[in-house]
Amino acid sequence: MHLRPLIHASALVASLLAGGIAQAAGGDPSGIWLTETGDSKVRLARCGAGFCGTLVSVTGKGLDANNPDPALRTRSVVGVQIVNAASATSDGYEGTLYNPKDGKTYSGSLKMTGPDTVVVSGCVMSVFCKRQTWKRVK
Repeated sequence: MHLRPLIHASALVASLLAGGIAQAAGGDPSGIWLTETGDSKVRLARCGAGFCGTLVSVTGKGLDANNPDPALRTRSVVGVQIVNAASATSDGYEGTLYNPKDGKTYSGSLKMTGPDTVVVSGCVMSVFCKRQTWKRVK
């Protein structure tokens, strides 16, 4: 009957909206990124509907010394997931960020601002926020 055109139109709208989110986010943030301070590299990769980030290199000892779990304080932070931006937004992704320097997890966001730059923000109570601009390494 007349349902088939409606189903096709709905599928088209859904795909356009999904593409719009990816386009609004500035592209695909998959790859390796140098943090603003230059002392760490993070690999961003698809993780469900969003992106996760894992430390691939750090300077210094690189231990998770401030982790709230005493059993994890002697582990290397290399290989630790610090970004879990699993929810797509109109201009990027949001979720949580783990900061091994203070051992705390913050609400956060990830937003592509150019083909080789991404802004990562971590917030406490959605009011006190810190931002870093990371640069793509590869």
